[in-house]
Amino acid sequence: MIEQLQAGDLQAWLDDKSRARPVVLDVREPWEHEVCSIPDSMLLPMQQIPSRLQELPTDADIVVVCHHGMRSLQVAQFLKQSGLERVFNLSGGIAAWAAQVDPDMPQY
Repeated sequence: MIEQLQAGDLQAWLDDKSRARPVVLDVREPWEHEVCSIPDSMLLPMQQIPSRLQELPTDADIVVVCHHGMRSLQVAQFLKQSGLERVFNLSGGIAAWAAQVDPDMPQY
């Protein structure tokens, strides 16, 4: 089971200097990332995950992000099956982030 994070909870985590910052893994396409993204997120398109899995840290929390939360959930499940333990999905994706955290963010 993949733990779902709400946008506000991710924002609180990113703002909390007492907690280690998670890797925010954006699995959208490059053109989507150019439109809008969470600051300091790592872009790794969904199709490239299997061949670039070794680029992900095994000792960090990873929050997977896409547009609405469906692709990211699939990737999060794949990461868990591949042995990564600390994996979360951003519920509602970047659209939820724009609606709940950053209303000035461009949307598509």
